[in-house]
Amino acid sequence: MSGIFKAYDIRGIYPEQLNEEMAEKIGRAFVTFLGAKKVVIGRDMRPHSVPLFNALAKGITEQGCDVVDLGLCSTPQTYHANGVLKADGSIMITASHNTREWNGFKLCRKDDVPISGATGIADIQKLVEENNFPASDVKGTISTYDISADYKKFLRGYAKMDRKLKVVADFANAMGSYEIAGIEDLFEIVPMYRELDGTFPNHEANPLHTETLDAIRKKVVEVGADFGAAFDGDADRCGFVDDKGEIIPMDLFTALIAQDILSEPAANGEKTTILYDLRSSRAVRECIEENGGRALMSRVGHAFIKQQMRENDAVFAGELSGHYYFKENFVAESQGLAVIKLANLICKKNQKVSELVAPLRKYFSSGEINSKVADVAPILAKIKADYADGNMFELYGISVEYKDWWFNIRCSNTEPLLRLIVEAEKKEDMEKRRDELLKIIRG
Repeated sequence: MSGIFKAYDIRGIYPEQLNEEMAEKIGRAFVTFLGAKKVVIGRDMRPHSVPLFNALAKGITEQGCDVVDLGLCSTPQTYHANGVLKADGSIMITASHNTREWNGFKLCRKDDVPISGATGIADIQKLVEENNFPASDVKGTISTYDISADYKKFLRGYAKMDRKLKVVADFANAMGSYEIAGIEDLFEIVPMYRELDGTFPNHEANPLHTETLDAIRKKVVEVGADFGAAFDGDADRCGFVDDKGEIIPMDLFTALIAQDILSEPAANGEKTTILYDLRSSRAVRECIEENGGRALMSRVGHAFIKQQMRENDAVFAGELSGHYYFKENFVAESQGLAVIKLANLICKKNQKVSELVAPLRKYFSSGEINSKVADVAPILAKIKADYADGNMFELYGISVEYKDWWFNIRCSNTEPLLRLIVEAEKKEDMEKRRDELLKIIRG
């Protein structure tokens, strides 16, 4: 049982690990933990998302809490419903980019504050294991709500394009088509893999795996599109491709969106705060600051980033994994808004995406490199000793900055891995530093 309760969500293989019996208990525990009276629930297209919803809703209503059934929707739409409907919490039934046999639950409190392992998932797990829920005098109700109209109005309020751009959209047979349904008519959309199919017959719904972008890269060039957008399974992440079919690194995409945001003066006259993932290229921070923004480094993980956004009144944050967070969507992801912001920038600058990205491609990055390690502690101790002459900090893992290069090394939350990323001004320096660090890590 404990294996399904993760750092950021609940996730397991159906039905061996996550099934209807477990879902009902999780529903009961969720209400007991929050003291909730109204919970919104959305779900993806996996065949087992429906029976899991039925069981989850049964557990929630048996504990006296009302359920608002959103039906099929993207995860950002569920976040939007949580805020718009002023719910006490929300659950999205999805395993995101995982393969067909997986499913799971993404949990939030009211106002879309995420529930992570440290802020409630462990408590919910304990309640499930104890399986001793107080009886409710009143049974909750189940109603339905179509969030698409609200979400459509929300997205369209930020559109400032002066022409229809041609966009290839790879929906991966998943929820991306729901995510941008309300704005499709603003573009000339060239769809790929639109049909909902939880078996993912064409490719894995994970834009982090760059091989899944091969088809959209080819299609963008073939049809002469302005850009391409490839959504993950629940559409809370997206990978973008420029007009030449080149992948836009997800950190550099953060800098593009920042430029659109910063082209509008802040309402209070102060600098607009934007967060960037600590693994991001230096080009991101430089771009934010050059455009008049206040750039703040953030650690990895949506729960931490959203908390930091709230603490610093940040309007936007970008993560290297392709999550893009907007204050306007209740400090949560919105890939529909990311598409709009990129389109706005293209029209404002009257430049191709490849031209907008080119100035940001000024450093050389190793990308994140994973190494299986038996004993992490002595490796990290040696790295701290060997690189003590740099600017070292431990926001998440160990980061060390030098004038012309930097690196970050961190432990995986879920696997016995060390993750390394190195960036330098010159390619040969990046490769040299990468190799010397990997020698320490791998022996």
